[in-house]
Amino acid sequence: MQVENHQYRLPAEWEQQRSVLILFPYNSKDFPGKLNTVKWAFVEFVKKLSFNVPVTLLVADAEHREIVTQMLEDSAANMPEINMVEYSAPRVWMRDSGPITVLDENQKPVILDFKFNNWARYTYCRADDFVPQFISKVLEEPFLQPVYNRRRVVLEGGAIDVNGCGSLLCTEECLMSDTEQVRNPGFTKKDYEEIFRKYFGVTNVIWLGRGINGDDTHGHIDDFCRFVNPSTVLLCRTHDPDDVNYAALEDNYKRLKKARLENGKPIKIVELPMPGAVCFRNLRLPASYANFLITNNAVLVPTFNDPNDRIALDIIASQFPDRKVIGIHCVDIIWGLGSLHCLSHELR
Repeated sequence: MQVENHQYRLPAEWEQQRSVLILFPYNSKDFPGKLNTVKWAFVEFVKKLSFNVPVTLLVADAEHREIVTQMLEDSAANMPEINMVEYSAPRVWMRDSGPITVLDENQKPVILDFKFNNWARYTYCRADDFVPQFISKVLEEPFLQPVYNRRRVVLEGGAIDVNGCGSLLCTEECLMSDTEQVRNPGFTKKDYEEIFRKYFGVTNVIWLGRGINGDDTHGHIDDFCRFVNPSTVLLCRTHDPDDVNYAALEDNYKRLKKARLENGKPIKIVELPMPGAVCFRNLRLPASYANFLITNNAVLVPTFNDPNDRIALDIIASQFPDRKVIGIHCVDIIWGLGSLHCLSHELR
């Protein structure tokens, strides 16, 4: 059901979660040539989640449910904390097609159903776009379709990151391009800032430049810069001027140095390394430690068999002293052009 206008706030990821939404893969087009391997990587991901937060796991049908159940049981997952729900959608990237849950002035959750058009890059699929409304029915929570100037707004969860206090991170590359992967033709920064104010309670938008190489979303923020508390961000950075990501990450660093939080104070920037290039079939993949997922009791971090894995895990652990920090092998998963944060979405 649709809901009337209220005052909304988008919580920070580290605030209390009802569960984490995952879709178990079955479509080989998401991971061509690696689907069977990726399934077991997913099992490990879901298993680790299940011991730290309840999991809402979408499976294609009854047969798929039986297969996935057996895989999870074989791997000793915490089955009582995994709620399987049958829903068939071809894409696994719940961060973008899944619901964004905000809280109204009474602290009641409302599901925002932004339009998902497959990153303005791939063929539109109604089953992907319908995920938020389906979850609204499962959770028996109201939903709202954000509209601006009589147009339904296109927005992916990976395009934004918030501190829960009024500040939001996003990129010009993703939201302001008027030639490539255009989400909302004609929208200005002022338009987006009004949308973020109305639906997220955001008063301060921090515009960064470009995202990292290999990212088919055209600049999602969750691949390189994340809030870890109300005043601190982890920012990927490389000090190798020959690295393909060097110029973009340096520009983002300079922008953050000049930016201010909603209270006028400067942002604390903690540098996060990048792994060495991860390639498959002659493609540079968007491997990044910033695509971590914060849950109630743990932070799950993608790792890549790289010397910087240990360094990244230590840095992230220093920012979350009250949570376990767990590395999840993502060399196979990243072939889908995303990893842990892209695959999941917290539900309130």
